[in-house]
Amino acid sequence: MERQKKQNTYTKIISVTSGKGGVGKTNIVCNLAYCFASMGKRVMIMDADLSLGNVSVVMGLFPKYNISQVIYGDRQLKDIIMTDPNGIMVLPASSGVSELSNLSESQKITLMSRFDEFAGVLDGSGQSVDILLIDTGAGISSNVLYFNIAASEIFVVVTPEPTSITDAYALIKVLSMKYSEKYFYIIINNVRSEREAKEVYKHLSLVSDKFLKVTLNYLGHILNDDNISRSVIMQKPALSIFPDSKASECIKKIAYGILSRKDSKTSNGNVQFFLKKLLMSF
Repeated sequence: MERQKKQNTYTKIISVTSGKGGVGKTNIVCNLAYCFASMGKRVMIMDADLSLGNVSVVMGLFPKYNISQVIYGDRQLKDIIMTDPNGIMVLPASSGVSELSNLSESQKITLMSRFDEFAGVLDGSGQSVDILLIDTGAGISSNVLYFNIAASEIFVVVTPEPTSITDAYALIKVLSMKYSEKYFYIIINNVRSEREAKEVYKHLSLVSDKFLKVTLNYLGHILNDDNISRSVIMQKPALSIFPDSKASECIKKIAYGILSRKDSKTSNGNVQFFLKKLLMSF
């Protein structure tokens, strides 16, 4: 019994990030969450794009409260956590609150004090989740960097566009040179073929290895698929309404790969460690 209790406290904490906006990061997060949930995993999404959150929009949720009320001290985390029909828990961010893009010192302290209760109120059962997906903002703002370095694994979403590749490199550069992050997982989105994805990865990997001395791991690719944009309009994860589409098949392959491989940083395997590391970052 004690062994089972210990196992339940392990949480895979993943940040999903990008150098450039509009690369499909939030869509990937929501679909990975749906896939993990369908595999029997307890999943939570934290929308860490604090001022321009879109997770609740993509998931078709209509939150009464969001992270801004927590930061301003009006609500606790347990008041704002939502659960969708598939059992996915969502911690929604605000939208259009520009001052949250760079938190003040007092706001950071308030947020961290509220996070003290985080692990115990995830779903009211006292158990932690299996997977915490952190949907960061795009770019290299302080908020983006803090949530990335607090996670145990960093997934960088890139498209074949030169601007996306350049900005992804810039993000990796800052995280590696300023915060000593050396391991990154790469998802190539919106490609015409696996060959195109491998070319993008090869280019990014060669430059990063030469100038940054980091390790980029190819996690997978997602094919260009009109069903993705259709699912956004319908405000549902593509896997839930187009499970056999080519993009959905790619996402399922990535999800299975994530669960089947061994973790590179097992020391970061619990929510309390994540919160402590996030507090130190802030």
